[in-house]
Amino acid sequence: MLEEKTGIENPYVPERARIVRKYDLTRDVRFFQVRICDSEKVFPMTSDYRPGQFMMISIPNVGEAPFSITSTPSRPGLFEFCIRKVGKLTSKLFELKENEFIWLRGPFGNGFPVDKMLGKDLLFVAGGLGAAPLRSLLLYALDNRDLFGRIFYLHGARTPEDMLFREEFFRLKERDDFECYLTVDEDPSGVWPFDIGVVTNLFKYVKVNGKNTAAVVCGPPVMYKFVVEEFLKIGIPDDHIFMTLERKMKCGMGKCGQCVVGHKYVCVDGPVFTLWDVKNIKGLI
Repeated sequence: MLEEKTGIENPYVPERARIVRKYDLTRDVRFFQVRICDSEKVFPMTSDYRPGQFMMISIPNVGEAPFSITSTPSRPGLFEFCIRKVGKLTSKLFELKENEFIWLRGPFGNGFPVDKMLGKDLLFVAGGLGAAPLRSLLLYALDNRDLFGRIFYLHGARTPEDMLFREEFFRLKERDDFECYLTVDEDPSGVWPFDIGVVTNLFKYVKVNGKNTAAVVCGPPVMYKFVVEEFLKIGIPDDHIFMTLERKMKCGMGKCGQCVVGHKYVCVDGPVFTLWDVKNIKGLI
């Protein structure tokens, strides 16, 4: 079971971390695996967090930004991140080599309420970069397979080359205790072996009892409406539908007001929200 986070020793002071592995997932997205340099903090920091939380990554004299944790606390020792090259900080991150250093603060945010999902069927829907935060929860569920019912994972990408963790999901599809369905909008290569079309087309494979299902979704904002409609058709209650949202965050601790929406701070009260939250807090999506 995951315990509630007890807090951070000093949330203002970043910890130095070494890049132990990195490789490209797509032409503009890179996977980073890092290890905290302070050996006494490696295990506590990498095991005491919830899937869905994020870290603040910084490089001195360059900047700092939030990134979803892609690894799972059930495999402590390392943090993993999936980072798209979009600006000054990420461009510098892409220049770093293995064994060079970055700085981390966190983990922050509320994450997924894993304890409330126990015994339920799980339905994941990922689009584009949304696979990054959902991978943490998925790996946690697979590592603790006996704690959950059936697990469905639906993943959509623009093309096969744009699908994050493509080879990893090819391997996961071979498991007999997990149902993984992949689709692409188009296949210029002509060799894609699975579905072609939007991710909602994959709901034809989903057979669950909606009232005993926890559903999670992350992807481009345009897909949320259509995916949520499918969740509701299945009969999944509003408070069992979870979405991880991105909004420009700066401090990670609800101090700067950069990410405030209504009475909520995305960096503290999110980035995971329920459909009930979205319906009752204008502007979350």
